[in-house]
Amino acid sequence: MPFGLDGVEVGILIVFLTLFAGIMTGFPVAFAIAGAGVISFAIIAALDSAGLLIHQAIDTSTAEYSALVAEGIARDAISVFRYPDLPRVEEALFPGGWEQAMERNISFIVNRINERVIAGQSIETLLAVLMFVMMGITLERSRIAEDLLTSMARVFGPLPGGLAVSIVIVGAFLAASTGIVGATVVTMGLLALPTMLRNNYSPELATGVIAASGTLGQIIPPSIVIVLLGTLVGDLYATGQETRAQLAGCGDALTFLGEPAVLSVGTLFQAALLPGLFLALLYGIYAFGFALLRPASAPPVEMAGSTGEVVTRNEALTWYLAAPLGFIAAIVIGFSAGVIGSQTISVSDYAERADGPTLRTNVSEQCQAAMIDLHGQEAWDESVAQRAAMTAAGDTGAVVELTEEERAEALVQARENAAPIGTGVATIFTLLGLVLILARGVSPSSNPLPLIIGGIGVVLAFLADVVFIFPRTGSGATFLIMAIPMVLTMFGVWIAMGRLSQNELLRVVFPPLVLIVAVLGSILGGITNPTPAAALGAAGAIMLAAYRKLKEEQGAAKIIIWASLALIIMILLGVNFDLRITRESIPVEDWIAYVLAQIAYHFAFFGLLYSCWVLFRTNILGPVVRETAKVTSMVFTILIGSQLLNLVLISFGGEHYIQQFLRSFDNETIVFLVVMLILFVLGFVLDFLEIIYIVVPIVGPVIYGGTLDPAWVTIMIAINLQTSFLTPPFGFALFYLRGVAPKEVTTGHIYRGVIPFVGIQVLALALLWIFPGIVTILPDLIQN
Repeated sequence: MPFGLDGVEVGILIVFLTLFAGIMTGFPVAFAIAGAGVISFAIIAALDSAGLLIHQAIDTSTAEYSALVAEGIARDAISVFRYPDLPRVEEALFPGGWEQAMERNISFIVNRINERVIAGQSIETLLAVLMFVMMGITLERSRIAEDLLTSMARVFGPLPGGLAVSIVIVGAFLAASTGIVGATVVTMGLLALPTMLRNNYSPELATGVIAASGTLGQIIPPSIVIVLLGTLVGDLYATGQETRAQLAGCGDALTFLGEPAVLSVGTLFQAALLPGLFLALLYGIYAFGFALLRPASAPPVEMAGSTGEVVTRNEALTWYLAAPLGFIAAIVIGFSAGVIGSQTISVSDYAERADGPTLRTNVSEQCQAAMIDLHGQEAWDESVAQRAAMTAAGDTGAVVELTEEERAEALVQARENAAPIGTGVATIFTLLGLVLILARGVSPSSNPLPLIIGGIGVVLAFLADVVFIFPRTGSGATFLIMAIPMVLTMFGVWIAMGRLSQNELLRVVFPPLVLIVAVLGSILGGITNPTPAAALGAAGAIMLAAYRKLKEEQGAAKIIIWASLALIIMILLGVNFDLRITRESIPVEDWIAYVLAQIAYHFAFFGLLYSCWVLFRTNILGPVVRETAKVTSMVFTILIGSQLLNLVLISFGGEHYIQQFLRSFDNETIVFLVVMLILFVLGFVLDFLEIIYIVVPIVGPVIYGGTLDPAWVTIMIAINLQTSFLTPPFGFALFYLRGVAPKEVTTGHIYRGVIPFVGIQVLALALLWIFPGIVTILPDLIQN
């Protein structure tokens, strides 16, 4: 073989060189990937048929190999990298011929496309990509970015580097509401770049901060990158841990780990939130520090207009900081003290088994040693003692049905343990109370009496829950008890919303903020998975865009407002009443709630259809649908093409060869560093989609098959992939910005401008490496 390379190594080089050549031709990437797979397979098959590609495989028939197996070493752990002195045998790259490999490949790709694209478990999650793309494009078309940039520039412009800081804040906000990098970079480049240049901002800082802030949508949820990674890494984590368990001599990952090897997209969203905001904070600190060191290149700018009533410093500290934090702290203390919590009383008809052993103990000696090494001797001894106690007590693990007396006693115990204040009441009235506090801060000179009445309603709601509402209180009675506090609170909130609408910043930020809270709150709180939340976001974006369009036309937007209110009513009825009409006995109040919920549902749906008609009439819906179809089609085409390329690697053992090389390192930290370095370098020439679908499936079983936290690994990869948008020469964000930048801004300005932000992302990766708790704290706190 040339240069002493193995035939598999030559095959790997042919695949990747063909891929890079296809991308460099300028042919659409989605088709270049599939074409590279076909061409590389043809080249490898021709060379193999000519006898030019020889694989030096380990001879499994020798005594040396049998001795290693006899020592208890798993066959998959025996490789040419760990045991280079083992006898070898020469064999063709395709032992059964390229015809057999091609036939097997065709069968594999049909099955994989069926599993991952058409009818597999991941298709529901992939639908979230379509919904989030539509949500982002709709909000971008509704001119939300333009209004946000104007308002933020008025707030932060007078500060040194204020325009750059405002760009970072808007970028983070748009990332949480749109997540579309191209739309964000182009919009901010068109609106903000000329303004920054007119005010003597450095072209490097201006272009760098716009390009970097536009890529925050890749990490701040809802992120398409996280969704796409989530559909892959869940399977990779399960597969990697199964392989790890088998190499340790255990039957399966559940036995070895003591818990299921599961990683969901919702968990990844939770893990990504703080790192995304942390990265935005680093961008803002850099922009502010740049202005302090070079004030002439990032001067303060006074923007025309006002964001609302002038508020003194003490008033701002009181109503924007002290009062909200004090109120939230009181609620948090109530949760931690057990005063606020679930009031649901649910008692099973079956006895709860005593805590069984946390670990399975009926395993082989090899598996036992591996489990002790993983969990510790104390955990193993505790599990053995628990198993012995259960055996001595005759506990066979069968579920025993409770007697009537035992069930009544359990019911009384559950009532006594119920929290005095329900979670639902606390959540709703906390949000309403924060609206009242914020309205007082926005307009401190206005009459405070309506807000005081609303505050009294909030206090009465908490008191009514403590005094009059108990776990066995019916939903109808609860509704009547809370009616008076709700009326008082809503009176104050109605006045508060009028005052908040007078503040330009809040008027711009509040509608999309509500949408962001609804979408992310439902995902991060474990209420639903990303796909229904994405559907809610897309529908909300359509209604918001239609509302803004009607306001521009001076048209009647009340239908959309009432439709939004109908949606809220529907949710409240669903939370407070049992709407299942298939029960044998249904109380009258539940029937009434069901009918009202149906009316609210149909009116909300009518509002969505009306919004679609408004956007269609104004020539907005058509471009949104076409752009959504274009982006989604590109994603799915790359997905299909990448499966073909991966199967070419699998066909001649290339994927297995790479994984064996990575597993030959004894330190998994070194393996992860090597993978991260490879991803960073590939980011200079490949887009994040190609890296996700081509490289991650190859290295995933190794890096997800160790002791590293899978959520932390995924977020580190996501931030690393984010640099692919910024790294010259093929960073997509650079191309987007170059296309809309004025003539005086050169490509050199853009390249020099993004280099510090690439360095910031590397710094962020280093800090997340040192402080992994930034990633894991939210998933640990929010247990789904």
